[in-house]
Amino acid sequence: MPLTESANKIEKAKEFKFAKFRFYLRPLEKIYLPHYKGSALRGGFGNIFKKTVCMNNKRECNECILQERCVYLYILETPLSQNLLEKSKFKLKRPPHPYVLEPPITSKIEYNHDDELAFNLILIGRGIEYLPYFVFIFEELGKKGIGKGRGKYELVRVDNEEGGRIYESGKLSDNFKIKSFQDIINEYNFAESKNFKWVKINFLTPVRVILRGELTIKFDFKLFVTNLLRRISWLSIVHSDEELNYNYKYFISCAEDIKIKERNIKWYDWERYSSRQNTRMKLGGFVGNITFEGDLKEFLPFVKLGEYIHIGKQTSFGLGKYEIVGRFDYEENSYPFCGWLS
Repeated sequence: MPLTESANKIEKAKEFKFAKFRFYLRPLEKIYLPHYKGSALRGGFGNIFKKTVCMNNKRECNECILQERCVYLYILETPLSQNLLEKSKFKLKRPPHPYVLEPPITSKIEYNHDDELAFNLILIGRGIEYLPYFVFIFEELGKKGIGKGRGKYELVRVDNEEGGRIYESGKLSDNFKIKSFQDIINEYNFAESKNFKWVKINFLTPVRVILRGELTIKFDFKLFVTNLLRRISWLSIVHSDEELNYNYKYFISCAEDIKIKERNIKWYDWERYSSRQNTRMKLGGFVGNITFEGDLKEFLPFVKLGEYIHIGKQTSFGLGKYEIVGRFDYEENSYPFCGWLS
């Protein structure tokens, strides 16, 4: 069944909601961070979050009578019910969290008092309502310290995506825009644009995707789209109570026609220590860039959304971050094959 027959079903996808924020930290003493800073930010954040909001620290979350209303459980150990499992066409072992931390991508590992340390936070669906928790927890984390030696910092301010101030000196405002998938379509004029012929994508942090049960570097456009649609679907179901009921199989089959024009990727390994599991975890993935070529118009809005929500595993640490860096070419006589944007 062509997607033109179910174009109205894509309307729910257009209402996918998210918001992006930038946190600015000022070191109060020397801070030593690993090369991949997502582990230090996410690990410290998780520990402080549970200590701050948990009312029953001695019990396992699945034994607690407060679990259905627990902020910590929803944000950091997002539960998966049988009801949710029945909603999606995609299989899932662990539900996605309603946030993504984007650490600074730099080789700098030592931060002094005069240095600025900044990172991005993307909140998705109902997760947007919990912005005050994130602000408060990162303030508290600064008092405890992060990195080797637990260097302390001060949360100076938080800005919205456009650079407007939403938090400073203990005052938090709602001066930010909640974006939707439709906003992306409108902002980049995808519906009116002609068909794009090629696109170059730069994968900035390790991408961990599974193929036939194993992590893979054999990444093509079909695998890209499958992972992206799976993530969008589950984020919508778990954090927006929406089922994006359109023809996934047909859409993914269309992705088989998109070819790789150029590939420059390599495997990057890194480790983090999990205090909760008391073990060191290897979290490698591929980085680099790939240029895809073909009739891309119908896919590009999803690819653009993926810049915010990332792809693959461990996205809450900032893994799976990519950006569109190449220009789009188009052909004068090309035409949309699916038609949901028209």
